This record gives sequence, C-alpha cells and structure tokens, in this order.
Amino acid sequence: MKKIIDKLNKIDNLNVEEDVLLKNYTTFQVGGPADIFLTPKNENALLELIKVIQNINTPYFVLGEGSNVIVGDKGYRGIIIYTGELDEVLVNENNIKAQSGATLKYITKKAQENSLAGMEFASGIPGSLGGAVFMNAGAYGGEMNDIIVNVSAVNNKGKKVILDKEELELSYRNSIFQEKNYIILDATMELNYGDKDQIKERMDVLNQKRQNKQPLEYPSAGSSFKRPENHYTGPLIEKAKMKGYQIGGAQVSEKHAGFIINKGDATAQDILNLIKKIQKEVYEISGVKLKPEPKFLGKF
Repeated sequence: MKKIIDKLNKIDNLNVEEDVLLKNYTTFQVGGPADIFLTPKNENALLELIKVIQNINTPYFVLGEGSNVIVGDKGYRGIIIYTGELDEVLVNENNIKAQSGATLKYITKKAQENSLAGMEFASGIPGSLGGAVFMNAGAYGGEMNDIIVNVSAVNNKGKKVILDKEELELSYRNSIFQEKNYIILDATMELNYGDKDQIKERMDVLNQKRQNKQPLEYPSAGSSFKRPENHYTGPLIEKAKMKGYQIGGAQVSEKHAGFIINKGDATAQDILNLIKKIQKEVYEISGVKLKPEPKFLGKF
C-alpha cells in the first residue's frame, strides 16, 4: 500500500489521504473509513491516478455526493476516488457540459440563469451529475435520459472515450456504467430555451412538493427501493404495516414509507437489517420483491 501511496503523491493536483471516515461523505451519514481517499482537482489528475491504480489488485470506488450509497460500518478496504472538486459547468447556447462532480442543484441553477428549460425535475435531487448519469436519475416525470447527449468517461484501459446517448443504455435507474468499469468524467445535456421566471417557478413548485412529501429533515439515501412494475413502494410498505418501524437508529419514515431515515444514531447494519425486514414483510403480504435502490459499499 505504501508504494501505491508514494506513486499517487507524485501526481500534481491530487490530494491523497488515508483512513478517511466515509460517513462524512454520504447523505445517510453512516460508514467507516476508506483505506485511501483520493481527491483529484482536475481531469488530468484523475486520468493520471487511474494509470497508477488500474494495474494493482486493489478495489476502487468513485464517490460523488454519496446520496445513493450505504457504506458499511467497517469501512471500505480499497481506494475511494472523490469527485467533489471536479465541478466545472459550461453553458454553450442550449447545451450544458458539466463535470461529474458538479451537483444537480448547481447545474439546474445555471440552466435557469441561462433561460434553459427541461432539467427542472432534477433541481431537488441530491447528488452529483456522475451519480445521476450512473443511475439515470429521475423525478416528477423526467429523467437524465431525456436530456443527455453524450458522456465522456475513462474506460477500463485508462483511455478517455465519448459515448453517445445510444451507447449509454439508459433505462429505469440503470445505465451501461453499472455493467462496465468506466469512470464518468463529464456529460453534455441539451435543453430548450424558455422563460427564466417560469423555469424558476417550476423548480420552486417541484421542490416544495418534495419538501411536503419527503423526510428531508433527516439523513437518508433518498428512495430506499426501486419502484416495482405496476406498484408504488410506499403503499406496499404501508400495507405491510412497516411505516414508522424502527431498528436501532434506522426508521421507515412516518412521512413517506418509501424512505428509510437515520434518526441520529443509525449504523449501516441497522439500515441493512431494516431493508431486509421490509423486503420480507412486503413479500409475505403482497408477493412483491423489493429491490434496494442505493448501492451497498464496503464491509458491514
């Protein structure tokens, strides 16, 4: 490990840290330490670090805002690549090109300021662009698939490639990046010209809906389960009498049963146990197999 760290420390514009607590980088606020935590300050630093780590037998994971991940209490035995400082956003006519670490909140604000419509659905989604592309994030009838033109990424040979929309295989909460070991660098989105005030009003309306219906006052990873075909998750969980159910510090939200929240002292194991309990109860009552939406990372 020391040899790897020595090589990484020689890369310009790369911050190298050890034993960094991941609970400080996830919206659920749970998770133990990562062995190595890398923060590239520009794209070149990211490309260089990939060259160092691609041929070693050490796992790595790319982390943005940490809004759709549950990290185990024992942490992650490997390398975390944190994209939080890769956040440049460029507007060119009705196109926006943004780096993977830029937050959806910031990108949608830039769109509104430039009178560009079509991304309002994403204004309240917590998370970075990289995670949104990875998951084909969506809300209120819109999803990334509606606006993506292409994505730049690093392939498993360490080379930069550009994937057109058709190559991304975007579907419900899914993309090609969940199958291929590629790292998303940036994405270009095509929007429509609109009225700046009307766009802001639309964003405000959707964000108010989100605040009214979702337990935003507590740490969570957003929707806990993918929506099953022909069903809605919340009603299924309510039917199983799980609304408000609590294990340790993890609770099924009393505001929206589709959310598991951290009441303040939850462990990752509490959350995992609650997910399994919900799956069991829902299946016994409704015969529906719920699939978790967040990604599980590390040792529990």
